[in-house]
Amino acid sequence: MSTDPSFEELIAEGTTAPLPGWDFDWLAGRATEERPPWGYARLVAARMAGAAAALDVDTGGGGVLAEVPHPPRLLVATESWPPNVAVARRTLGRVGATVVAVTPHSPLPFRDASFDLVVSRHPVRTDWPETARVLRPGGTFLSQQIGPGTMRELSEAILGPLPPPAERHPEQATAAARAAGLTVVDLREATLRAVFHDVAAVVWFLRKVVWTVPGFTVDRYRPQLARLHHRIRTDGAFVTHARRFLIEARKLTL
Repeated sequence: MSTDPSFEELIAEGTTAPLPGWDFDWLAGRATEERPPWGYARLVAARMAGAAAALDVDTGGGGVLAEVPHPPRLLVATESWPPNVAVARRTLGRVGATVVAVTPHSPLPFRDASFDLVVSRHPVRTDWPETARVLRPGGTFLSQQIGPGTMRELSEAILGPLPPPAERHPEQATAAARAAGLTVVDLREATLRAVFHDVAAVVWFLRKVVWTVPGFTVDRYRPQLARLHHRIRTDGAFVTHARRFLIEARKLTL
């Protein structure tokens, strides 16, 4: 007799599991995602070692910044999601970083030319003019960004066929950086395999990463989730793809 949890049991589990901060530990054993080949955390650590003043924009829970072995003398992070602000302040206290709560789409609350390094992992949006403003001449911006059509197969499994993505293209980021007066010195792209092993993981992920299926609720998309559950049981897993790009830009010296 099968002991596998039923569709309803999995739906209930994915719906009630907590969504702490911006970590994905709950998905351990339920879903996996390949990491980009460039090693963002390693690149950030290397840049931080040579910086005097650094800013991490949209730090989330502060996990990447907390692992920097040699933080600069001045280290600041911004975060706009209140639950993450509290997590980041606890996490980053041990590396001496200051976490500043901001509101979405607001200017960066820092003086011109405050930092010689600005980093950002998966920003909600990059305000290129503001980034250029707070960078010192010769300073660097390093960011890993979500690419166009990320998790598209999952989005279409719930929503049906979608038009080609219009935003988050690396070429758009490059043009915006140049328009803000920055010089792009590195641009890399990656398509990464992501695997969901049960529908509970899908529900939890859609609750947390809300832009994958805007307005997602279990009740609204129960038939689609049931089809996805059947597909996972038949195929053993559901495979989708995350898209990322790395961009590094510098502000010219005067």
